[in-house]
Amino acid sequence: MNTKATKEMHINITVNLKKRFHATCVMKGKKMSQVVIELIEQWLESKEFSLTGETKSI
Repeated sequence: MNTKATKEMHINITVNLKKRFHATCVMKGKKMSQVVIELIEQWLESKEFSLTGETKSI
């Protein structure tokens, strides 16, 4: 059981993009939310500011 608190997030994307994303997730055996979380984490790794105000390098 996942004990981490979660918060729902809503986004608007085109119908075609959603269909493609859903189909690819199904083919890869992943839930769409899992992939979105992975993508957000990857984006933050490269863009998030450190406490010194500098961006993290990859």
